Amino acid sequence: MNVSIFVPIEAERAPMAAEIKSGTVLDRIVEARRAAIAHRKKSVPETVLRFGVKQAQPLRDFGVALGRDSLNVIAELKKASPSRGLIRADFDPVALAKSLEGAGAAAISVLTEEEFFQGELKYMRDARAAIGLPVLRKDFIVDPWQVWEARATNADSFLLIVAALDDGLLAELLALGRELGMEPLVEVHTREEVTRALAAGAHILGVNNRNLRTLEVRVETSYELIASIPEECIAVCESGLRTHEDLTRLRSAGFDAFLIGEHLMAQPDPAAALRMLLSS
Repeated sequence: MNVSIFVPIEAERAPMAAEIKSGTVLDRIVEARRAAIAHRKKSVPETVLRFGVKQAQPLRDFGVALGRDSLNVIAELKKASPSRGLIRADFDPVALAKSLEGAGAAAISVLTEEEFFQGELKYMRDARAAIGLPVLRKDFIVDPWQVWEARATNADSFLLIVAALDDGLLAELLALGRELGMEPLVEVHTREEVTRALAAGAHILGVNNRNLRTLEVRVETSYELIASIPEECIAVCESGLRTHEDLTRLRSAGFDAFLIGEHLMAQPDPAAALRMLLSS
């Protein structure tokens, strides 16, 4: 069976986001995601995804890529966002992934959420097939079905957002990822969320400087939380990073890697922008 059978489900989306108006931005995205998953499960049951996992490409080690003794950037392919709208009109995930790999990215992240970020699972699958780097599925994972889907389409890791999950589901999704060989990036925004992530057994913690409930960005959040992350964990700084000095200061503070999307995608030449970030 060819895993490309999973791609047509992108065309079967139910209209959702425009109808969801209550709650914070995060609440609205999660609500839309749950509706999308319920729709897609009708087309692709978990048993099909489990078979797809058996046919998936060998895993690439996401954690090792972030643990190098260097400025490790997870370059993110992001077409649009709720805070900015359309970021990159000429969005070619294969060309972008190749150029960012050549510019020195340690790993690639691909947005696959459709309604708010204009992402597609196909973007991730195609980008990964074109490069040799580990690839993270960036999405709002709220159901084990999505973890199976991620591995069946060759993802090497996936995002778990602590603010969107209760403790039981967080632990379940983390354990399933490890069962499939994927170590997830567990995203936090507060000290309480760091505590919850560590209690669940997270090894890769991402501090998102963007508050997903208000969309405000404060790089200070990373400096406030880094002391709460044990040295044996991989610490990733996310959002609001624009200069080489941002990266070097945060690395000195204790961060191992940096997830950068909007800044790169907004540039005429994202690869050149990444080289500037990495160069002294």
